[in-house]
Amino acid sequence: MFRNYLYRCGLLTAFVFAILNFTYAQFGQQVQWSEDGNAIIKVVAGEIVQETVANPAQHTVIATQADLTPADSNKPLAVRRFSLAAAGDKILINTNTERVWRYDTRGDYWVFNPADKSLTQLGKTLPESSLMYAKLSPDGTRAAYVSGHNLYVEELGSGAMTPLTTDGTDRIIHGTFDWAYEEEFGCRDGFRWSPDGTRIAYWTIDARTIRNFLMINNTDSAYSFTVPVEYPKVGEAPSPAFLSVVTVADGHTVKMDIPGDPAQHYLPRMEWAANNTELIFQQLDRKQQQSNIFLANATDGTCTVIYTETDNAWIDSKARWNRDDPTGWEWINNGKEFIWVSEKDGWRHLYRIDRAGDEKLVTPGDYDVMGIDRIDEAGGYIYFSASPDNATQKYLYRVKLKGGEAERLTPEDESGTHNYTISPNGKLALHRYSNHAASHNGQVVSLPKHQTLVEGTHNELPANAPKTEFFTITTADGVEMDGWMVKPTDFDPSKKYPVVFYVYGEPASQTVTDQYGVGNNRLYNGSMADDGYIYISLDNRGTPAPKGRAWRKAIYKNIGISNIRDQAMGAQEILKWPFVDPGRVAVWGWSGGGSSTLNLLFQYPEIYQTGIAVAAVGNQLMYDNIYQERYMGIPQEDRTPFIKGSPVTHAQHLRGNLLYIHGTADDNVHYQNAELLINELIKHNRQFSLMAYPNRSHSISEGEGTQAHLSTLYTNYLKAHCPPGGRE
Repeated sequence: MFRNYLYRCGLLTAFVFAILNFTYAQFGQQVQWSEDGNAIIKVVAGEIVQETVANPAQHTVIATQADLTPADSNKPLAVRRFSLAAAGDKILINTNTERVWRYDTRGDYWVFNPADKSLTQLGKTLPESSLMYAKLSPDGTRAAYVSGHNLYVEELGSGAMTPLTTDGTDRIIHGTFDWAYEEEFGCRDGFRWSPDGTRIAYWTIDARTIRNFLMINNTDSAYSFTVPVEYPKVGEAPSPAFLSVVTVADGHTVKMDIPGDPAQHYLPRMEWAANNTELIFQQLDRKQQQSNIFLANATDGTCTVIYTETDNAWIDSKARWNRDDPTGWEWINNGKEFIWVSEKDGWRHLYRIDRAGDEKLVTPGDYDVMGIDRIDEAGGYIYFSASPDNATQKYLYRVKLKGGEAERLTPEDESGTHNYTISPNGKLALHRYSNHAASHNGQVVSLPKHQTLVEGTHNELPANAPKTEFFTITTADGVEMDGWMVKPTDFDPSKKYPVVFYVYGEPASQTVTDQYGVGNNRLYNGSMADDGYIYISLDNRGTPAPKGRAWRKAIYKNIGISNIRDQAMGAQEILKWPFVDPGRVAVWGWSGGGSSTLNLLFQYPEIYQTGIAVAAVGNQLMYDNIYQERYMGIPQEDRTPFIKGSPVTHAQHLRGNLLYIHGTADDNVHYQNAELLINELIKHNRQFSLMAYPNRSHSISEGEGTQAHLSTLYTNYLKAHCPPGGRE
């Protein structure tokens, strides 16, 4: 999900890809710490190496390229991901991967034993690149994985493979998830070994009631063919989800007896409850306004609610504040308590909750916890990210497990956005940070004093590079918004310049963050600053900035309404600046930002003369149910907000210049949105420009020449309809 948020707001650069692939388990390689927490295991030049964190020169090769070369091959395995057995005596290797929706989560798996140098492939009788989410058992003697929507277990010694489910299809999905769960909850890996390795708990998604959306491929054969995507549109009931526990030895399966209609709730989180006899899971109602935490008896399936929370807007699942990873349950006190995140007091805070549901606030104060970085129970602290004083930045804090005042650990003189991967012992951290002017990668620091042990690399923008300035602006409605601006290279305050607004505006992402690369426009061919544009972005109410619950949830039932007004009123204030030319104002955005671009151009034509919208949701009733119902309610109860906030409703008011861009194979925001918008513009004789990219997905990245063509198209259109340069 997180990566798709970046697609949605048009910010996915090679730099961001590198960071994501290093850090986030579900996308790339998760950091593998040694047992003592002083070293990491990683792939270097095709070999698996253990490297001392505080002294990278000290390293040991665990698996050479020769070790990783199968007996019937002359090439070593190309390691995409790997993980270690609990005892550290085996390495599970993922290779030969293929894309499933967003990410390459299907592939082959091999097990390497450093002791005897054996290399064994799992699931050899199953189709190539069909295994998903393989995991070794806690004792390292077996592996479990999904193939063809069925769950399997394999004995490593004998290679004996046993299916634990047999009825998996494209609609009965065991051990993984459907499109909507993956896209909107970050749920991909759908099974869990019990701590003693005797049983496996898993999800089943029953998508038989969900219709296919048919995309059409006109280019890959003489006759066109359809590409079906199981996709629940807003207003459609969710795919029923179920939880079961199977005993590995005999296949005996117990289905959890979860209260309620399974087609009217979601199950975004589930884990073993710090023992071998119980599960703990979260149930969200369809509106995502009530969260129930259950303990479930793994033997007889009985479920008991231990904690309930409600919100009159929505409740975020873990994936929304924990790097798109909903896995794991933060147990403390020998499994008697866990850490929970809630906005119930108006701020996103940490709570201790025991098995009876009693709670204690851990992080009091008027600030938001942005994410948990490490729970160091032995040391008595929780490490977390926050930025109480500047919503565009992020820093490391810690608080005692018993609760109290938070302590900032990031040095005060290092302003910007900081990310930490903290060792299991809480003593070391891989640290990278950046701001709009510089980036720092590969640094290693000791905690809690934040002493630098390894300097890493430091990169600064060239002296002649465009400078990004941050500012705040208050609208006529009294809304204070953060913004950034890049002025023309040879800026002359006595002249008037065109302004280009970059917008996203929905709850999926901020655009105004103080980090390296902010202020760049990846679609512009050349330098906007050198050519004489002012480039600006603003974050409206409803963006996920650490400004408290009221800020974030002001957008409830208001997407396309309040966020659009905030953006327009912010622009109105900016147009009062003496160096801004009100006759040359453009706006652009991608996905949710494309929707915002359309709404701004249609609803406020007196402000914006030119818009470039990419992959936009033209009609909110055409998007998926989990996302749109979370923020807009259920349309059967009230369709008015959906209609009022959709660009197609306002298309008749287009007066300026519109370039609309969409990929015809977009399985996220369907090309259907483009055609609905086109029809509405035709109906009202509104002239516009259109570029459809055949068989390109939401990222419009596939196909030879696509990136260059899109960049050229964007740049030429902007220059033609919003000419650059200062004017007297």
